[in-house]
Amino acid sequence: MRRDLSNTSAAAKRGLLRNVLSPFVNHSTVKRALRMYTLRTSALAILVAALTTAAVIAATDESIPNDQSQLQPVVNQGGKELKLDWPMIRIGTAEYKEGPTGVTVFRFGRKVLAAMDVRGEPITANTEYMRLGRDLPLYDAVVLSGGSAYGLESTTAVATAMKDDQLRTGTIGDVGLVAGAIIYDLGDRRLNEVYPDKRLAQAAFRAAKESVFRVGSAGAGRMAKTGGFLGLNAHSGQGGAYYEKGNLKIACFTVNNALGMVTDRAGHLMAGYLDPAWPPDVDTAGLLSALRDKWASGQTDLKPTQNTTISLVVVNQKLPFGDLQRLATQVHTSMARGLQPYATQWDGDVLFAVSTGEVDLPQDEKARSAAIGLIPALTSELMWDAILSSVPEQPRQPQPISVAKPLPDKYAGKYRFSRFVTVEITARGGKLFAQATAERDAYEISRGKAVELVTVAESLDKFTITPPPRYPLTLDFSTGTLVINPGLWAQVSTKQ
Repeated sequence: MRRDLSNTSAAAKRGLLRNVLSPFVNHSTVKRALRMYTLRTSALAILVAALTTAAVIAATDESIPNDQSQLQPVVNQGGKELKLDWPMIRIGTAEYKEGPTGVTVFRFGRKVLAAMDVRGEPITANTEYMRLGRDLPLYDAVVLSGGSAYGLESTTAVATAMKDDQLRTGTIGDVGLVAGAIIYDLGDRRLNEVYPDKRLAQAAFRAAKESVFRVGSAGAGRMAKTGGFLGLNAHSGQGGAYYEKGNLKIACFTVNNALGMVTDRAGHLMAGYLDPAWPPDVDTAGLLSALRDKWASGQTDLKPTQNTTISLVVVNQKLPFGDLQRLATQVHTSMARGLQPYATQWDGDVLFAVSTGEVDLPQDEKARSAAIGLIPALTSELMWDAILSSVPEQPRQPQPISVAKPLPDKYAGKYRFSRFVTVEITARGGKLFAQATAERDAYEISRGKAVELVTVAESLDKFTITPPPRYPLTLDFSTGTLVINPGLWAQVSTKQ
């Protein structure tokens, strides 16, 4: 009869083996055999445990280095609320603060007619139907996203959310159709490559509120920048404006990530960090005029960038496709007043125009022609307002202070921001130094040479670098790790 030993303990197995062997060999021989059995079993167990641990470490560190599964969407936060009176439009925003980066979803109460105007080389999704010229409402939503081309996942995610939530089906004519565009908010803007993914976009879609848009550093504009053309490098965001008069409603939205400079109607610069050599009261016209001298002297230092301004115009008038397309073209052209220069060699700009078709145009031919002519002009002015509203309050330059005591050496160590950005802090002679040690620089903290830190707080836990950089740079150790530029655009590390 065979005995099942699968659930028998190792000690019991050794005792059973001793009883079986004892009639045939002396007791010392059995002990030696059991000892060898135990050692080999223990060695095998240790080997298996080591291999298992190595496999877990490999899966954690190497297989998905940029795993985002633990990030939590933050919905409908940031910026200020712009309230519309338009039940047809629901708007949701979501962000990953670890980027930061985000997405903005515009969903409509029914399918709408859409057109677009393109300047440069934007990256878009599901826009081919807009090129057909048909007077057929096909689109359910428009998605604007950060994350460069990776952010296009947001567009298809909203369509599948509509299917999953049974708002759309697979029936012909009832398939959800969503258009989308992205901005570039990666590279040297932040020290990680977090991007808006399916979970984030669907969170924004399901959290969409009727007639509420968030202006400033929110949604797709969470890590937008503007003014890089002449090095102003202002933080930007998403802007919006709303107009209602009689039976006419117009809404303009833009994610301002332009290379050009935000300029008001008087020609003043609205945001950016001036070159110390410039006059303090310099305006946009003065800066652009100075380009002539730069060209003549060969002092131009423009560098290729990745910039994109993505915009949406919504009108409630029932415009034919041809007039809607002309509206898109005229409004998009007008944006060159508020963003100077606009649609440059390194911009990829797109504007979507949507007609909700809630109000018919006048039947009278004269009144109809006037409406078709006036609506684009009104919308163009409104878009300028949207551009101006996109710029949040800018971070201020930290001011160094003098201290008599040595700087704390407890901050020395390595701080990892991502797999390609690590900052090492060293302490020498009562001073602190910072240097990037991985693949990329950390803003003005480079890989080539360590920079000295100077304190900006009596608590000796906040610092900047010397010589002072053109753009604000704060190193904050108050939370137990290194946070660069704490606040809206914080970059948070993990101390190694």
